[in-house]
Amino acid sequence: MAKGVRKIILSGVAVAALAGAGYGGVHWWAEGRFVESTDNAYVQSDITVVSPKVAGYVREVRVAENQKVAAGDVLVWLDDADYRARVHEAEATVEGQRAALQSNAQKQVLQRSIIAQSEATLASAEAERQRAAHEFNRTRALASNDWASRQKLDGAETDLRKADAAVVKARAELAAARDQIRVIEAADAEIAARLHQAEATLEAARNDLENTAIRAAVDGVVGNRGVQVGQYARPGVQLLSLVPLPDVYVVANFKETQLARMRPGQMVSLSVDAFPGQTLAGKVESFAPASGSKFSLLPPENATGNFTKVVQRVPVRIALPRDNPLAGLLRPGLSVVAEVDTRGAEERPHLAGDVFGAIIPNRAVAVK
Repeated sequence: MAKGVRKIILSGVAVAALAGAGYGGVHWWAEGRFVESTDNAYVQSDITVVSPKVAGYVREVRVAENQKVAAGDVLVWLDDADYRARVHEAEATVEGQRAALQSNAQKQVLQRSIIAQSEATLASAEAERQRAAHEFNRTRALASNDWASRQKLDGAETDLRKADAAVVKARAELAAARDQIRVIEAADAEIAARLHQAEATLEAARNDLENTAIRAAVDGVVGNRGVQVGQYARPGVQLLSLVPLPDVYVVANFKETQLARMRPGQMVSLSVDAFPGQTLAGKVESFAPASGSKFSLLPPENATGNFTKVVQRVPVRIALPRDNPLAGLLRPGLSVVAEVDTRGAEERPHLAGDVFGAIIPNRAVAVK
């Protein structure tokens, strides 16, 4: 009796094992063989490092660690006394150049009056010269018939020479006045250039003053805050970081042998270690332009005598919807397990510019 029961149990176990193996085989054939998985994946975000554009002592810190901020909010105030003084100085320089430009315009008006006066003087001198010439010609004709004295002829000749000299002088004065207007116009262009330079300096000073208020460039959460009141801040030195938590994505580092059937747009199942039991749906967005080792601080040099082939990994960016179940809870750096469903890879074309956009079929190469 016991022997029969045992036989029945063993038969049931064998049938269950065969059924499980069959189900597993069918599942692997239908789905499993198309799934590429890796646990070398992490939550990432485009973290913004906040640093000042100008140097100065920190006057006020308006945010705390882990505080939410919106784009445009003031994070840190720098002491702006020196920058305000530079703005006032630049404004005074601009006003001075504008006054100089206005003064030069008045000089032009005055010089045009002088030119008009010189033209009138020249016209008067030419009229006087014409009168003196007529008088000289008349006196010379009378003197040739002894109707006028030699002394009167000499006086008429002297008057003509004086009139000629007056015309030459008037013409010279008119030319000088016209040259002076060109000098004033050139000075006007020079003053205008200095005015533009002063206005540019004023704009730069105002920008520096505005930059003493360090504002958030994006919506996010403050992290890695290292700034304190009284600290001397310099351009390029990190004060804090802003993490846009809703806008996170996953970077999965797949082996190069897993990439043949991967395409942008394929669905990805994501499991975050920090939230067991929660599965997120993502989508393959893009591939890195090179393997991770190529972007390392010291890329490997394989042209050496001691070469060991190592399977390379390529970062794959996986997009997450903003309304995913863990929106706002995911933090950059969390570990993720990513499973890419590569079914239908043959019908899904590569996008232009993808790293694996062109798969070249294997060809036999003759080695000479």
